[in-house]
Amino acid sequence: MDAAELQELAKRTRSTRETGVALVLATGLLSLFLFVPLASPRPTLVPETAALAVSTTPNAFAQIAIDAKAAIVYDLATGETLYTKNADTQLPLASLTKLLTVYAALSELSPTTPVTISADATRVDSPRAFNEGQVFSLADIARLTLTASLNDGAVAIAEATAARQNVSESAMLASAAAALGLSQTYAVNGSGLDISAAVSGGYGSARDLALLAGALVKQAPAIAEATTASSARAISEGGTVFHVKNTDPMVATIPGLLLSKTGYTDLAGGNLAIVFDAGINHPVAVVVLGSSQKARFTDSTALIAASFAHFAGVESL
Repeated sequence: MDAAELQELAKRTRSTRETGVALVLATGLLSLFLFVPLASPRPTLVPETAALAVSTTPNAFAQIAIDAKAAIVYDLATGETLYTKNADTQLPLASLTKLLTVYAALSELSPTTPVTISADATRVDSPRAFNEGQVFSLADIARLTLTASLNDGAVAIAEATAARQNVSESAMLASAAAALGLSQTYAVNGSGLDISAAVSGGYGSARDLALLAGALVKQAPAIAEATTASSARAISEGGTVFHVKNTDPMVATIPGLLLSKTGYTDLAGGNLAIVFDAGINHPVAVVVLGSSQKARFTDSTALIAASFAHFAGVESL
């Protein structure tokens, strides 16, 4: 084989070897592609749709219709408002003002403090029960005054408390309201009697009155309890026996009643504040303002019934 033939053979051999190497490399790459698993594609994240919470608890207050301009059902144990209708609207209080008067007095005076009936007290509008100069312990006159909504008793209590503080009656009552955080409440006198055809003796909201009634039950449960009976009895320091009837005719029908206070004037219309026990140590306040003299009781009865249904977890009882 000559030199030229040898060169041609070498060239072919080199070409064949390069081709084989290329085939080997290609085969290796193909095997990697076929047998090495490819990285899994990153899943597309789909935002979860938050499930809307749908309450299945029956609303016991859904069908409530009342005549009152304002009302509230307030859970004093939890601070929860169970029902509201214009609950923060300031309205005339009428004799619900007496709750503030008694609360203010008991915050300043001992329950045994003597309270004397003044001449001014005997000249206020009825209901009245006392004579000038008669003396009672604060606890006794407070029980009679709240139960029978006595205006002369409220005036005497306010006078005694303001004199102890050496301030006016309105300033004394304002101080008591401020101490409780009652932002919508103020009073010109201790009875709540209208000052004129346009000015009430006391103003406040249903929410404020719920808090006030609850505070009085906590402060003086024995005095509050007197308002849950059909009548109250006390003896003056001179030995005169007084027996008065409750101005709320439905006290015997309310389970767990802790306090009841009525109010009515031409400006205020019919008002009523109730505190009852919905369970063991579970006080609830019901307040209606600006109803009629009769409808304040039916309004309150409907709200109390709805309250018991609420705690029973049903629409109605």
